[in-house]
Amino acid sequence: MANIEGNGRSGKFLTRDEERDLGFGSVVARESRNRLLNRDGSFSVARTGLGFWATISPYQALLTMPWVKFLSLAAGFYLLVNAMFACAYVLCGPDSLKGIRDPGVGEFLRAYFFSVQTLATIGYGHINPSGLAANLLVTLESLVGLLGFALVTGMLFARFSRPTAKIVFSKVAVVAPYRGISAFEFRIANQRNNEIVELEAKVLYSRMESSEGRSVGRFYDLELERRKVVFFPLSWTIVHPIDETSPLRGVTEQELHDSDAEFLILLTGIDETFSQTVHARSSYKPDEVVWGARFADIFKRPSRGGPLTIDIGRIHHIEKIVQQ
Repeated sequence: MANIEGNGRSGKFLTRDEERDLGFGSVVARESRNRLLNRDGSFSVARTGLGFWATISPYQALLTMPWVKFLSLAAGFYLLVNAMFACAYVLCGPDSLKGIRDPGVGEFLRAYFFSVQTLATIGYGHINPSGLAANLLVTLESLVGLLGFALVTGMLFARFSRPTAKIVFSKVAVVAPYRGISAFEFRIANQRNNEIVELEAKVLYSRMESSEGRSVGRFYDLELERRKVVFFPLSWTIVHPIDETSPLRGVTEQELHDSDAEFLILLTGIDETFSQTVHARSSYKPDEVVWGARFADIFKRPSRGGPLTIDIGRIHHIEKIVQQ
């Protein structure tokens, strides 16, 4: 008899072969003991089986890497290209570059500084190429310089113009009292001054369950008190009421740890500045869920007609609830 797994919400079941062919996330949940989704939104999944060139995506890498890494890579490439052309000028012979010779500057440095002037189309005029080989190198280097600076300029523009969501998630989620029951809650806020409209939240609850003598990973779509907000100028505490229909009903803190549970969050909204869709992702593991606590107030009430203010630095603050 084939092993089966449920998707946790619709009650439909798939055989292991069907699940494997469809690429369901429960395969990852069953085989991996790490979190599926890191706090920064990256996935803990590696892809193999493709050729070397098929796995390279330089445009995406240059577009998404941190600014410090991007600028360091551009500067390193610039220095390397100039060094390569300097070596080529030196190989052309001592008479390949005519002009003024500065004292204390060797042949390589002289050729290197000439390469910098040629690549950047500066051309101070006190050094000039001589001979066919040197002039062919200048022709090639000028082409490399034009194409290189065009590519870097386009990449800089793409990085600046690419809309991204800068949403901060509370460091912990809480299980707090809510309208006579309990609720799973976490808090978000926009770190930027731009406006995000039509912001929608989706929360998946993943856990390991025992089925026919083996451990399987299952996902449950958690119903939220509110799935979407039209405007997002302040903070938003996202609430899943733990009622009689909730997959968290009756689950204890220890059971969350024992089942290797994880709460996966996806936020989708429209950046008003660019009129484009932006995304943000994060997750919470059981040791990042605090029971019997609530979020502290982050609002600063206006005085004398001033605007309502939120202290984003307090978005992570929680208060323990004293049991009566």
